[in-house]
Amino acid sequence: MLLASFRSIRHVLAAAALSAAVFGAVPASAQVKGLELIAPASPGGGWDQHARAVQQVLQKLDLASGVQVVNIPGAGGTIGLAQFVTAKKRSPSLLVGGQIMVGAIITNKSPVSLDQVTPLARLTGEYTGVVVPADSPITSLQDLLTKFKSDPGSVSWGGGSAGGSDQILAGLIARKTGVEPTGINYVATAGGGELLSAILGGHITVALGGYNEFAPQIEAGKLRAIAVSSPERLPGVATPTLREQGVDLEFVNWRGVFAQGTLKAAEKKQLDEMMGKLAASPEWKEILTQRGWIDQYQPADRFAAFLQAERGQIEATLTDLGLVK
Repeated sequence: MLLASFRSIRHVLAAAALSAAVFGAVPASAQVKGLELIAPASPGGGWDQHARAVQQVLQKLDLASGVQVVNIPGAGGTIGLAQFVTAKKRSPSLLVGGQIMVGAIITNKSPVSLDQVTPLARLTGEYTGVVVPADSPITSLQDLLTKFKSDPGSVSWGGGSAGGSDQILAGLIARKTGVEPTGINYVATAGGGELLSAILGGHITVALGGYNEFAPQIEAGKLRAIAVSSPERLPGVATPTLREQGVDLEFVNWRGVFAQGTLKAAEKKQLDEMMGKLAASPEWKEILTQRGWIDQYQPADRFAAFLQAERGQIEATLTDLGLVK
């Protein structure tokens, strides 16, 4: 009888060890092992930058080990989302996403949605830069708007995926300046690298994206920033805001992290605590300062509530702008 009890205990402990090996160590505060971070875009863009920043800090703080970043670009992150939702993984996996993905799910009529994942942490916000090539005849926002108003189709606006934050901002600028948003010539790209190639190559008139993503090319004199969507000028940046130049508008693009939808309560707690420690760390705050990202951290439950309201607002905005029917 006693021997049978010992065998039973041994079986329970073996099962617990197997579970820990698959997901991460136990208890909840322990290190997460073999973590995969999905950046659903090409290298170089905001989601990729966030995935690699999270990877760097998690490993530096020993919150996770063996952290791998995997890029799965396409369709505003919905291809990466679909693979994330349907994949059967034996190791923990997180998906980086944000406002762009919310819009892309709506405009692409994606068969998968954020209802099938677990909102884990909202991390950052970033203001959008409006840039043109350094040799463009457009030297100011007023130059751009004059051209846009006289012939909307002659201005090609490059940005992220269709229905994402960049297209929403272009639509809002059009609405504020008296141009019908449905007349915008919008060129969607798969990520930061593709967008930079398009604007540096002169294939589009103007590019919209995270100001930090353009900063190296602005500083090198390859791009000219003509506006930023912040409420006031960014620290150390001479670029005037949209509002300064007569467009009464400010806009911020948020980004966060999602876990798989099949999480157990203990698994969610472990990952939620891990992201909370990351967001509170000096290492993460240093990255925020370096990249010009706004700290918008929310833990899992608050992020889930925010996301529910955000989805309704984005769908209403896209409909109002005539970008979805």
